[in-house]
Amino acid sequence: MQRNGLMGLGAGLLLAVSGLAQAETTVEMHSVSKDGVGDSVGTVMAEDTEHGLLLTPDLAGLDAGIHGFHMHANASCEPSDSDGETTPAGAAGGHFDPESTETHQGPYSDEGHLGDLPALMVDDEGNATTPVLAPRLSEEDLAGHAFIVHEGGDNYSDEPKLGGGGSRVACGVIESGESA
Repeated sequence: MQRNGLMGLGAGLLLAVSGLAQAETTVEMHSVSKDGVGDSVGTVMAEDTEHGLLLTPDLAGLDAGIHGFHMHANASCEPSDSDGETTPAGAAGGHFDPESTETHQGPYSDEGHLGDLPALMVDDEGNATTPVLAPRLSEEDLAGHAFIVHEGGDNYSDEPKLGGGGSRVACGVIESGESA
């Protein structure tokens, strides 16, 4: 019996060690406004799986409900000005769209922005902790971009504009080599 117990312990240690060997990227997320980048609201951890990129948020201080979530083209969370209007985290640019599809189709369509991610669910206490899966992305796609959380939901279409999501409320720059 002891032998079986030791074998089980060995298998458990092997699983634990292999779990540590998996690469993961942790992105610090900050509140954003027209005035710039604010305090941290938590992190989003990204790790490759056989089914795509698993994104695990650990965010607090957001409004309850569904929030649009996207990977944007540029690695910046600074505001930008255009035609006299300031956009929070506007320097992040638009949704990451390397194929120039110019359409917002959500994370499960091959016909839209690659940066379209599954919406985040924020509980009544303002926390987002439910993991989401981005099946078309991998960790190698992340560096040099930014994650953005939008006010309001996302219907994964172009109508209303970009799925109906509202202002940018949180942003995190993804730099190469970030890890937990």
